[in-house]
Amino acid sequence: MSRSDTPTAADETTPATRESTYREYILEVRIVRQASPDGDDSYRFEAPRHEGIEFDDPDLATLYADVYFDVNGFEEAGTGERGVPPTIIQAGRDTLVAYFLTQPYTDVHWIASFYGEKPEKIERYVSRVRKRAAGIREGARERGIE
Repeated sequence: MSRSDTPTAADETTPATRESTYREYILEVRIVRQASPDGDDSYRFEAPRHEGIEFDDPDLATLYADVYFDVNGFEEAGTGERGVPPTIIQAGRDTLVAYFLTQPYTDVHWIASFYGEKPEKIERYVSRVRKRAAGIREGARERGIE
């Protein structure tokens, strides 16, 4: 795990919900953990010029961030409740599969059925996206982009 991908200390605190940076990436992209008193934590993806989106599962939040980096950013505003940003559609099947997996109405088995593939192949698609995103972030860091 690289330096900027590690969890950090709490950023701000409110009486009802404690927020902390769960994962921080380059280019002011981060995932914020919102810890509620009842133990129902959520994870909010934040990026410049992106309206933000919340997840119950931190793994899905980090996958969403990986899709974001894989396509060099995207905006969901204006795509509708079940729409897909054009940038994601143009990126290819593996990126589209990873994006679908971050949506509340899907899981690996739904996506496998949709594409007529085995769940293992869907996991390989996701792995490719995660690997590319990590390479993009590392390349940016090597060029001094933080």
